[in-house]
Amino acid sequence: MRRIRRLKITDFLIGLVFTILFLSLGVVLAVNFRPLYYLDIKLLNIPEKSGYSKDVIVENYNALIDYSFPLYKGELSFPSLDASEEGLQHFREVKQIFAWFYILGTVSLVAAVIIVVYKSLKRDFCFLAVSSITAIVLPIAVGLLMAIDFDTTFILFHKLFFNNDYWIFDPVTDPVIKILPSEFFMHCALLIIAVILLGSLILYLAYLRLKKYTGIKYRKIPGIKI
Repeated sequence: MRRIRRLKITDFLIGLVFTILFLSLGVVLAVNFRPLYYLDIKLLNIPEKSGYSKDVIVENYNALIDYSFPLYKGELSFPSLDASEEGLQHFREVKQIFAWFYILGTVSLVAAVIIVVYKSLKRDFCFLAVSSITAIVLPIAVGLLMAIDFDTTFILFHKLFFNNDYWIFDPVTDPVIKILPSEFFMHCALLIIAVILLGSLILYLAYLRLKKYTGIKYRKIPGIKI
């Protein structure tokens, strides 16, 4: 009689590890992938809308990204733009959030490697399919919210991660907001979603390949049929 593959609670926990890994990788990539912003300078007509030249925009954006790197020492200083203390405090908080994603990415990567090695020794590959499905839940949910109302999603995100309203910039005191349109942040979010979906796809393709060439270990414990 054909034996049935079954799920374990640990499969979903492993799926959470991979979701955190892909999310962290997506955030780190989005923050450091400067070509995305350089492309948006032209696509979003930032020089025309902000009133600053491309050179001014690029040098101030680069200063912000350099500062956002966790190992950067010193305070944020824009080369040619003013900044209020509230605005600088907001960027300090943003840097702390980015630092956490670097930490989460490192920890989840180590955990993922250990899991893959252990499961490979056990010839138990069902976790790949479950992790693939688990990982797509987050991008689908966020993608739907963005599609319905990106501005509201953007506001909810800030209210969730920040306990003040320093993220509400006044263009007069913090002109950097003029060169950071909301459409750019939407593109960053789409890049993060793409990274998670790509990670999910890689896991599922690996599952299918292993299923075909090495077989899947059948579990004999009660569980949900897949």
